[in-house]
Formats: sequence, C-alpha cells, structure tokens
Amino acid sequence: MKMYVGNLSYNVTAEDLKETFSAYGTVADVTLITDRDSGQSKGFGFVEMENNSEADAAIKGLNGSNLQGRDMKVNQAQPKSNSRPQRRPRY
Repeated sequence: MKMYVGNLSYNVTAEDLKETFSAYGTVADVTLITDRDSGQSKGFGFVEMENNSEADAAIKGLNGSNLQGRDMKVNQAQPKSNSRPQRRPRY
C-alpha cells in the first residue's frame, strides 16, 4: 500500500522516513518530493509498504506523531487525478 506522508520538516531524509516506518513492517519504497530547481524538499512524500495490514498499523501509529519537530500527516495515497483543465494550444 502506498501512503502519503505530509507536513514534514525540510530536513527529513528518505532514510529518516524508512527508519520511522520500518518499526511497523517492511518498507518497499520511499519517495521524497523535491523542488526541481533547488532540490529542496517540499515537505511531503510517499512511503510504500508491501503488506497492507502493516501499512494500516503505520497509518494509525504515525498519523499526528512528531518527526523532527513537525506532526506528520499520514494516510493512504489517492491516485493522481487529472482535474487540471487542458491548456489551449499555443500558436
């Protein structure tokens, strides 16, 4: 299951997230979202766990918990929606 992790400190690394979530089970993947120009973290990311019951336990255990001075928001990731309107073609 893929989980959204928000309200992160800009200093949190992928290794920090992996270590935090490993207490609840096997972490398959960690992705921190960064600004493409500066490379600085945007304060959120995604953690994927192989087992859904472990992921549910991580959501219950970590949502609202403190990591490096910030209370994390953890929930199941939603599929990306294409709600943005199409742009007009440029001529």
